[in-house]
Parts: sequence; C-alpha cells; structure tokens
Amino acid sequence: MSSSRDLTGVLLLQLGTPDSPSVPDVRRYLREFLSDPRVLDMPAPARALLLNAVILPFRPRRSAEAYEKIWTEDGSPLTLHTAALSAGVQSVVGDTYRVVYAMRYRNPSIEEALDALVGCRRIIVLPLFPQYASAAGGSAVEKTLGLLAGGWNIPEIRVLGAFYDHPGFLKAAAAVARPLLSSFRPDHTLFSYHGLPEKQVRRGDTSKGWCLATDACCDGIVGDNRFCYRAQCYATTRGLAAELDLEDGAHSTSFQSRLAGQKWIEPYTDRVLPALYERGVRRIAVLTPSFTADCLETLEEIGIRGRAQWEGLGGEEMLLVPCVNATPTWVGAVAEMVQATG
Repeated sequence: MSSSRDLTGVLLLQLGTPDSPSVPDVRRYLREFLSDPRVLDMPAPARALLLNAVILPFRPRRSAEAYEKIWTEDGSPLTLHTAALSAGVQSVVGDTYRVVYAMRYRNPSIEEALDALVGCRRIIVLPLFPQYASAAGGSAVEKTLGLLAGGWNIPEIRVLGAFYDHPGFLKAAAAVARPLLSSFRPDHTLFSYHGLPEKQVRRGDTSKGWCLATDACCDGIVGDNRFCYRAQCYATTRGLAAELDLEDGAHSTSFQSRLAGQKWIEPYTDRVLPALYERGVRRIAVLTPSFTADCLETLEEIGIRGRAQWEGLGGEEMLLVPCVNATPTWVGAVAEMVQATG
C-alpha cells in the first residue's frame, strides 16, 4: 500500500442532501444551502430576511414531504449513488489514489473529506456538475479551496472543470438512455435541466452583452459564453442527441426547479409539457443531464410531480431516464478524467 505522501487525493463533490427527511433536518439543510451568497445572490440583509421570514417558516415541511417520497431504507439516493461512484472509481484507479466524496451542504462535509486526504502530495477536485454554475460548482470549489488555503501545508491542487461535452460523460449518459428509449419508443425526448435565475446567467457573461441577448445566443459555445450555464446545457443536449441518433424535432430542452420572485431561464419544463401535449405528443421520455446522480429534483420533481402533470394532461406514459449514477461507463469515465491529469 502506498504511503500518504505518494498518494493523489481525489475529491468528488456533490451539492448536498438533508441528513434525513425529517422537518428539522430539512430545515438545517435549507438554512445552510440558502445562506450561501452564490445561491441567493442578494445583499446579506435581504437574504436573511427572505430566508428567515419567507422560506424557513414554510418550505421545510413541504420539502420534507417530498424527500420522504424518495428516501430509501439506506438513506438519501444522492448519497448512496455518490458513495457507490466513489468506491467504483477507487477500484479502477488503484491504490496510488485515495478517492473520497463530500457534499457542499451537510454530510459528509468537505472538511471531513479533506481530513481523509491529509498528507496526499496533490488533490484533484472534481465537482460532479456537468455544466458550470456559480451557485453549484463555483460554490463547492470556493468552499474547498478556502479550507485548503487555511491549512499549514497546502498540497498541489487541480480543479477539473465542467464536463458538459466530455465524450465520457455523453457516452455514459447515452449508454443508460439508449436501451430504455429503444424499448419505450417515445414520441418525444425532453432534456430537462435545473434552472438558474437569468441574472446569474448574465452575471457570468464575460462579454457583458452576449448572454440572453438573442434567440441564437446558446446555439454554440464561443469565447463570449464559455461560462454560460444555459449554453452548456444546450451543448449537452446536442451531444446527447447525436449519441442517441435523435432526429431534429423529436427532442427539446427545458429548465426545471425555478423559484418565485425573479425571472429564471426559459423554457420552463412545467410549461413545455402542456405545449408538447398540444402538439400531439403522448409518450414522452425525460432525461435530466444536469444531474449525475438521481435525487429530489429527478425522482420527485420529474418522476412524481412531472409524471402526474403529464398524466393529468392526458398523456399516455412518461419515462424518466435515470442519471449516470454509478454505472460502469460513468465510473470508467470519471476514472479516466482523474487519470488524465497526469
């Protein structure tokens, strides 16, 4: 077994999950999550007022009910899939690496994970978010680097960026979807991504004028939108549509999980579904490729509420395609990303 000074540490980062679906645990999770200025990017007094007067008195109970619907006997699906991915990657890369995982919010914490990597000669940080958003990958990296910077001995650090068009990710997602789509034979395939407030997308615009300026701003990745979350989502859709041989017009892109109070990027998933039904779509397949592990937003928001909406419209059937989770192709792809750093 290699000594710690010869090891390369690998830290896999996810967003987070409550410790349980109880109301107190959900409240603790939401407080930590929504106190992050990268998530609610507003002046601190306004954020505190919104959180304490509007969100925390009411939302934890509703969210706890939703978490209860997807919780397993072994715990949170997000934690279980991420733990399995970490173990799988460890088995592929071997004992010259030490692979751990952490949640940006709640447990296992980033502090706890970094403690397990003390003494490693270098650390590779991989946020498990295919598309870059300051509120997700940016926050996780900021927290990690801040903790590492506070240590006495700072190892070599390598942060891997967004992998929205990485061949390994696209092939892994397509490997999950292909047999399911083949047997289900949908009339239409919808790629539903987590939403973001428009102001956060514009804030990441390095040109200060490109993002959301025209209907074609996300038709390709160029210098001006290289950090644009929305453009990266559309790039993922194009890549997966090509991998899956989907015809033009037989697939589309939408955004879910918006909150009231400000404009979020469009089109909205819950408004796209009725429009597709009006077009004659009856059998719909939904992929959620802004998530690498199934979680509340995939299993409950789409798998339960989205399906209920579709059936209420008169749709015949909805297929929710699982995320890449800890499938062998995704384990191999993550191991390849890690080993490619040299």
